Amino acid sequence: MKYYERIRELREEKNLPMKAIAHELGISQQTYNEYEKDYRSRIPVERLILLAQFYDVSMDYISGVSNIRNSFPKE
Repeated sequence: MKYYERIRELREEKNLPMKAIAHELGISQQTYNEYEKDYRSRIPVERLILLAQFYDVSMDYISGVSNIRNSFPKE
């Protein structure tokens, strides 16, 4: 699964609108929409980290590298 598919799946599982996730990331809804539609070539790593923390999933999972849903590491 591609990262843009994964972030859409995670958002839809929680029944959250794009606007809510965009607010969490401090970006516009349009920018977030472009992430989910893969209109932007890449999501900045800082935002991927915020998404992984928000959804409590590992970076491997949110990036689509792994299908194993581990929690975000705690310090």
